[in-house]
Amino acid sequence: MKLTVDILGWIASVLIVGSYLLNIRGKWTAQMRPYIWCNLIGGTFFIANTFYYGAYPSGVVNVIWVIIAAAGLMQKPRKFSKAQSQT
Repeated sequence: MKLTVDILGWIASVLIVGSYLLNIRGKWTAQMRPYIWCNLIGGTFFIANTFYYGAYPSGVVNVIWVIIAAAGLMQKPRKFSKAQSQT
């Protein structure tokens, strides 16, 4: 069980940090489905990892992280004008 939880934690790290890197480099925006899915899955895996190890404050942060990502998936995709995307 410990190995599985550790693997989930590492996958979560790669998903969240990787999606953040792609966002910062301009490859993904925060409204893109892949970005949101990486955060939702990564956050879910972090929940399992942090609660397993008793890191409850981090676990709560990740529950909120997943709720925010889920809400983002429920939003209707918005279209941005060129002027909005350059600000």
